[in-house]
Amino acid sequence: MTLDLATRALVENSQKNATKPRHLMTPAEARELLVGLGKVLGKGPEVARKEDFDVAVAEGSIPVRLLVPPGKLRALLIYFHGGGWVIGSNDEFEPMCREIAVRSGCAIAMACYRKAPEHPFPVPLNDAWTAFNWIAARRGPLLDQDDVPVLVGGDSAGANLAAVVAIRDRNARSSILKGQLLIYPVTDADFTRPSFIDPDNQAMLTSETMIGYWNHYLPDPQRRKDFEASPLRAADLSALPPAIIVTAEHDVLRDEGEAYAARLREAGVPVTHKRFEGQMHAFMMMIDLLPGSAAALEFVSSAIGGLLDNRAIWART
Repeated sequence: MTLDLATRALVENSQKNATKPRHLMTPAEARELLVGLGKVLGKGPEVARKEDFDVAVAEGSIPVRLLVPPGKLRALLIYFHGGGWVIGSNDEFEPMCREIAVRSGCAIAMACYRKAPEHPFPVPLNDAWTAFNWIAARRGPLLDQDDVPVLVGGDSAGANLAAVVAIRDRNARSSILKGQLLIYPVTDADFTRPSFIDPDNQAMLTSETMIGYWNHYLPDPQRRKDFEASPLRAADLSALPPAIIVTAEHDVLRDEGEAYAARLREAGVPVTHKRFEGQMHAFMMMIDLLPGSAAALEFVSSAIGGLLDNRAIWART
């Protein structure tokens, strides 16, 4: 299958207006490009409350944006945005998170970690871990509701951070985490997988761009084998919380995301996974631009509801 018509039109228009290939851009240029894309995305639905605050981390602080939908909350999702650990902010990913919040009934705390190359591995991961623990510990006062289940999630590089946070939380035996949402996740620094090199998958995210992100985030190829950089390489994935995983047919990251889903299942972790045919990397954030985004948002929201309804599953964590 090829990219759907709406996606092909978006890609062709982006390529026509591009001043240079993304893998040749400086981090500053790539960041500005994403800011521009964010300006044409839909704003997402209204929420009952939006609040910005900072969380202290080692040698600094990071911004957090809390989105609270109307009604009684089903859970708190602590979310890390994508962008190859190099680009992006809460602003560009807020519309998608608003959609998830309102559709699922979950509050979402968007934690914006510091970026490579200025702050390479493990700084973004440690920021994510610090934010996760700080927010989770204070969820009652933050949400004015006690005993709210905690989920962790992210897309692309943010999903990489979320996956490793879930492993750290399991290792810490906190039992606080009840589920993980991994949207087209980065799980392994292996650049030879079929989806990574397939010419039909070089759309929004190309293999050259992804390699460039890795070079900024963790230049040492040997250190990329660490499970905290490549969670697919973790020796033990058992006893992790249930996972919801989204992959896209024409995404360089498709195979590693689906390999992670398979490894989790083999380890006895409940997994709800869907590959979206005809879609490219980052399609889910393209609300009001790509029809596939609405379908993925509905899938994710329904899957979160199913996870939270099945207490027999998440009560084990």
